[in-house]
This record gives sequence, C-alpha cells and structure tokens, in this order.
Amino acid sequence: MDTDHIALELHQFPHSHYNEKARWALDFKSVPHKRISYLPGPHTAAMRKLAGTTETPVLKVGGLVVAGSAAIIDALEANYPDPPLYPSDTEQRKEALALQSWFDEEVGPGIRRALFAELMQELGYLCKLFASEKPLHTRLFYRAALPIARGTIKSSMNINEPGAVEAGYRVTQAALDRVAAQAGSSGYLVGDSFSVADLTAAALLAPACNPPHPDMEFPLPRPARIDAWFGRWAAHPGAQWVRTIYRKHRPRRVLPLRAAA
Repeated sequence: MDTDHIALELHQFPHSHYNEKARWALDFKSVPHKRISYLPGPHTAAMRKLAGTTETPVLKVGGLVVAGSAAIIDALEANYPDPPLYPSDTEQRKEALALQSWFDEEVGPGIRRALFAELMQELGYLCKLFASEKPLHTRLFYRAALPIARGTIKSSMNINEPGAVEAGYRVTQAALDRVAAQAGSSGYLVGDSFSVADLTAAALLAPACNPPHPDMEFPLPRPARIDAWFGRWAAHPGAQWVRTIYRKHRPRRVLPLRAAA
C-alpha cells in the first residue's frame, strides 16, 4: 500500500487514551495527518458510517479505513517501518504485543471507568475536555445535554455495576505497579529500547498521570476532585515512569491539521 502521497485522517476524541496511542504512533513515525475530532455521543452515527463501529480512533488512508489503536499501529508499522515500534527479536516482539493486549483489554477500560466516575460529577469540566475545539454554540449545547446523557454514559462504561469502579482503581494500581517493577535498568518494558509496549502502557496510563504533553495534559483550572484523582497516583514510581517516557519519546504534533467533524 503506497501511502506516501495520500492524506491520512485520524478520527478521534481529544483527551482519550486509546486515541492518544494512535496520535503518538503517528507523531513518533513523523507521519503527517489530519485530526478530526468528534464529541462523544454525537459521534456514533458518523463512526458507524465510516468504519462500522462506534469506537475511536479510526484512521482513514485514502479508501482504506483502519479501526482501533492496535490495528492502526500495525498498519503504520507495515507502511512506515522507521523508526520501529515492534522489536526485531521474535520473542521480544511477542512479549511487547502481549503487553499491548493486556493494557488494551484490561487497563484501558478500567482506568477510563474509574476516571469517568469522577468526571460524571464534574460535567462542566468534562465538556471542557471533549468540546474545547468546538464553536461556542456547540459547547453550550453539549454542556446542556450532558445531564440528560449522564445515565447513558454510565451505562456504556458499566460504571453502575457493583464493584466496577473499585475494580477500575485496582487495575490502575496494578498497571502502575507492573510498569514500575518491569522497567529494567534501561527504563523500558521489553528489551533495551522504546517499543509498542512502552507507548501503549504510557498512553493508557496517561489519564492517571497527567503527562507533560498538550494532547493529554488536563487543562487548568481543574476541579478539586480531579486534582485529588491525580494526587492519588502522583508519587507512584509507575506514574513517574509514564512522565519520563512522555518526556523522552512523545514528540510534539506532526502537522496538527484539524478539521471540524
């Protein structure tokens, strides 16, 4: 697939950790792309039409549509192999992809559930996170609709399930413990260089660590409840590892062209 002369479009949510995985991979490989941001909820019809799914991120490359952060990274690795995200050693590659799967399937949903349990009590700030790029009238409409949609949001993330939020806190703690323990003297989770394992772990833990990057750093002023959320993990060695990986390996945006959805 020749993608060198085809415009890439990343259909995304701002401040979303799965979307951050895709953004990071594109920027790490210096792939110019357009980012098209949607509002969670109203995005559903457009995503179904584009990709047959309600989830983001979705990467559109000419007539090809790739859905999901892992699939997007796989496609980028195949077409933009340098710098690599997959280790060249076969066993290390298996280990890195297994770590990606664990974070994608277990950690990502858990940390999102725990954080949204807090954000559901700060709807004005939630609107600020996801609608800041939209025109004023859109932001006002979205903010007015959030109290009505609160129940649907909680249901979609299983926030109301008994013990679900507590489980989200536990898996966040477990993931931070794991990266702190597994990062060796090199500072990396697999082998001695940055890979998809480090990118995935850092991106999916970003909502607990507030890393120093404009694509994921939570805007100020923050509600006390959200500051307390970050404070819970701030001193953890795993959170320090996340911020270090961001400083070392998260580039600034590559041609951050944006278009309204």
